[in-house]
Amino acid sequence: MSDKKPLHPDTKLVQGGRRKEWLRGMVNVPVSRTSTILFESVEEIHAAYPPEDGRLSYGRNGTWTQWSLAEALTELEPGAAGTRLFPSGSAAVSIALTSALGPGDELLMVDSAYGPTRHFCDRELKRLGIATRYYDPVATPEELEAMISGKTRAIFMESPGSLTFEVQDVPGICAMARERGITTMLDNTWATSFFFPAIAKGVDLAIVACTKYISGHSDLMMGAITAAPSHWERLSRTGRSFGQYVSPDDAYLAARGLRTLGVRLRQHELGAVKVAHWLKYQPQVERIIHPAFADCPGHEFWRRDFLGSSGLFGFALKGDDGAARDRLVESLELFGIGYSWGGFESLAVPAEPDPIRTASKHDYGGPLVRLHIGLEDPDDLIADLAQAFAVHPAS
Repeated sequence: MSDKKPLHPDTKLVQGGRRKEWLRGMVNVPVSRTSTILFESVEEIHAAYPPEDGRLSYGRNGTWTQWSLAEALTELEPGAAGTRLFPSGSAAVSIALTSALGPGDELLMVDSAYGPTRHFCDRELKRLGIATRYYDPVATPEELEAMISGKTRAIFMESPGSLTFEVQDVPGICAMARERGITTMLDNTWATSFFFPAIAKGVDLAIVACTKYISGHSDLMMGAITAAPSHWERLSRTGRSFGQYVSPDDAYLAARGLRTLGVRLRQHELGAVKVAHWLKYQPQVERIIHPAFADCPGHEFWRRDFLGSSGLFGFALKGDDGAARDRLVESLELFGIGYSWGGFESLAVPAEPDPIRTASKHDYGGPLVRLHIGLEDPDDLIADLAQAFAVHPAS
């Protein structure tokens, strides 16, 4: 295959991880549920260790069901050495951090990070003797470099950021960090590697909550870390040491979702942009917070680095009446009220970033709403928003 033209991402989504020896004549890699692997001899069982992907040893170390998904995710990241699967996105974040940090080390964490990521830093890393310093998500590589101390070992990015969608200069930060020997990590759940191939942009550990767009159906919990060659061995060792495991049934569901990721993401993007453009011109709306819109912080980096946008964005209402914002959300009929996102259904939740921000406090003009635009017809979603505004106009 080395002398052939590289496959396009859509083709990789379909073909990735589908080795003939794993398919066994089927279209989909079969589900293999097992804990114990039986061997023909003592010599054979000894040869199965230490565990390696692609070699049966014990159920916790996976079978073709898990390996095929991990391999498919790796193939979406040019330059990556491999992918490890974890039982949730938060578990993936935790393993990424503990694989790179030890007692006495310091972490630079983006202030716009997902809430559970922040909690892990403030509780568990602190308990382990690892200090966390938060930085403004709009900080430049030069400003971040000025924060680095002799103890800094890792920089964690989330781009766009949770709730407020700031886009970071990921390649610039990675280039600066590499010169200083500092590990870079990115929560890439919003775009996935389909819209932002993180390893090729210089990231050492690219994290995705497969719960969301990879699965696409709101029916499983899973996380994944794809590693650059320089960080693959340590990541693998840490993940195995913590006994992290993904069930074959969940791996099968995630792999099935992965095959349609491209068409789904493009549909999410089209719907979200249409809804966001409509919202922008509503008298109750103060501003749209969407990376594809020019007034979103870091929009220039989105234009430069991303291949598309997903279905998640926010908007701010005029005024300061949070209760009116909540009534507006409750009046929506086609939008569910619930956490997570990335599934086929549209969701709306009130967003309250200030309680979990310490290094950045940006005034967005009013109460925030986070929308995930699913696969419904965007005209129906716009009509639903219109009726909610009519029933509960913002103050």
